[in-house]
Amino acid sequence: MFSWLGNDDRRKKDPEVFQTVSEGLKKLYKTKLLPLEESYKFHEFHSPALEDADFDNKPMVLLVGQYSTGKTSFIRYLLEQDFPGMRIGPEPTTDSFIAVMHGDTEGVIPGNALVVDPKKPFRKLNAFGNAFLNRFVCAQLPNPVLESISVIDTPGILSGEKQRISRGYDFAAVLEWFAERVDRIILLFDAHKLDISDEFSEVIKALKNHEDKIRVVLNKADQIETQQLMRVYGALMWSLGKIVNTPEVIRVYIGSFWSHPLLIPDNRKLFEAEEQDLFKDIQSLPRNAALRKLNDLIKRARLAKVHAYIISSLKKEMPAVFGKENKKKELIGSLGDIYKRIEREHQISPGDFPNLKKMQDQLQAQDLTKFQPLKPKLLEAVDDMLANDIASLMVLVRQEETQRPNPVVKGGAFDGTLDGPFGHGYGEGAGEGIDEAEWVVARDKPAYDEIFYTLSPVNGKVTGANAKKEMVKSKLPNTVLGKIWKLADIDKDGMLDDEEFALANHLIKVKLEGHELPSDLPAHLVPPSKRKIPE
Repeated sequence: MFSWLGNDDRRKKDPEVFQTVSEGLKKLYKTKLLPLEESYKFHEFHSPALEDADFDNKPMVLLVGQYSTGKTSFIRYLLEQDFPGMRIGPEPTTDSFIAVMHGDTEGVIPGNALVVDPKKPFRKLNAFGNAFLNRFVCAQLPNPVLESISVIDTPGILSGEKQRISRGYDFAAVLEWFAERVDRIILLFDAHKLDISDEFSEVIKALKNHEDKIRVVLNKADQIETQQLMRVYGALMWSLGKIVNTPEVIRVYIGSFWSHPLLIPDNRKLFEAEEQDLFKDIQSLPRNAALRKLNDLIKRARLAKVHAYIISSLKKEMPAVFGKENKKKELIGSLGDIYKRIEREHQISPGDFPNLKKMQDQLQAQDLTKFQPLKPKLLEAVDDMLANDIASLMVLVRQEETQRPNPVVKGGAFDGTLDGPFGHGYGEGAGEGIDEAEWVVARDKPAYDEIFYTLSPVNGKVTGANAKKEMVKSKLPNTVLGKIWKLADIDKDGMLDDEEFALANHLIKVKLEGHELPSDLPAHLVPPSKRKIPE
C-alpha cells in the first residue's frame, strides 16, 4: 500500500550511478545544486551558473604577473612556437586576456564571438560587458601541448601611475572568475622588480580560497649573481608572506623560462631542476583534472549552503509591511552577528562563510523582502549529494585513472629534455657512464678491492654481516643502505662478490654526492660478468 514511501526512501540512500565522472558532475550539479543556487540568488552574489563546457573542458593554466615578467614568453617557451596575437616587449604589450587553445587551424576568435560558443567554457564572461570582451580573444593553433591543456595569458598588472588609469572593467573580478575554473595559477615575478603594486596586491587577494592552485615562478633569474639571487628569493618570500595568508610556504620555482642563452650560467643545474619540477606539476594536470572539478564542486556546494542560510535568515528578520529600509540597514550592519549565529546553529566552519565586507556591499542593492525562506528539501538534496553521490564519484575517478593510459602533457618544451644527453640528470649520479663502453665502476674498483679483501671473503664473497660493518661507515640511514644492498646483490644470494661490493660502494658515493638512487639498477651499472649475453 505504501510502497512508494519505500522507493523514495531507497532513492535517497542509494547514490546515483554514472558512466563517467564528467557526466556525473553535470547531472549532480543540474539536479541537486543548481536549484538551491537559483532559489537563493547565488549567481548574483558569488559566481555564475556552471555549464556543460565547464565540466568538459581541458585543464587550464592561468598566468598572472606584472608587465614584462615574461608571461607571453613563458607560453612561447612551452609551445616552442609563436601563437596568433602574441606580442613581446619590455613595455606593457599584452593588453588583452588571450586564451591559447588547440585548434585545427591557426586563428583568432574575438571575445564577443567566443562568449556565444557553447563548446567553450567562457559564456558567462558575457557579464563583464563590452569593455572586457573587446580585450578578450582566443588564439587557436595546432600544437601538441594544447591537446592536453589550455593557457590563459593576462594583461600585465600595472604599477605606479599606470595602475590609476581605469581599465574599464573589474580586472580583479575577471581574474577571480578564471581562478575558480582553472587548474593551475602561475604568478610570475621578474628577479629585477619585486615591488608588488596595489593592483597586484588586490589581484593576489582576489585569488584567495584558491591558494592550492597557486605556484610562483621567479623568472629571469639568470640575469643576477648567486648572492643577489638569494637576497631576491628571500625578499619575494617575505612579500608573499604578507599577502598570501597561508601557514604553508608557497612553492617558488626559480629559472629563466625563455629560449635565450643564460647570461650568468652559474646556477644552470638549479634552473634545470626547478624547470623539471614545474614541468612535472603542469604535466600532472590532465591526470588530476576530474579530481579538481570534483573538489571545486564540493567547495561550491558548501558555499551555496551557507549562502542559503544567510539569505533565509535575512528574509526571516524582515518585517512584512512597515520599516523595511531601517530594518535592512540594521541587518546589513549586524551581518557579522548573523554569521556567528548560523555558525553555531548549523555547526559550520567560519572558513566556509563569504567575505563579510563584500557581502554587505552586495546586499545594499538587493530587496531583502524578495528573498526566499529556508527550503529544507533543497538543502537535503545538496547534503545527500555531498554524503553519498560524491563518494561514488570518487570511486569512479579512481577507476577512470586506472583504465586510461597515463595522460600527461606532451610536445613543445615538455619533450625537449626527455631523451638524449640533454635530459635532466643525464650522465650524473646513477646515470654516470651510461654511454661509455667500459663499466663506470671499474675506475674506482682497485680501491674498493683493497677494502673487499680486508673483510675476510670466503669463496670470493663477503657475508652480509661483514659488508654491513663497512657500509655503515658511510653514515647513511639503514633504509638507504638496505636499498643499496638490494640493487648491488644482483644474484640475490645474501652475499657480495668483488664486483657487487664495488657496485655497492659506487651507489653509496652516488647518494653521498646528493643524487637519488634508481628504483631499478640501470643496465650500464650491471657488472660485466652478470650481464646476460643476447641470444
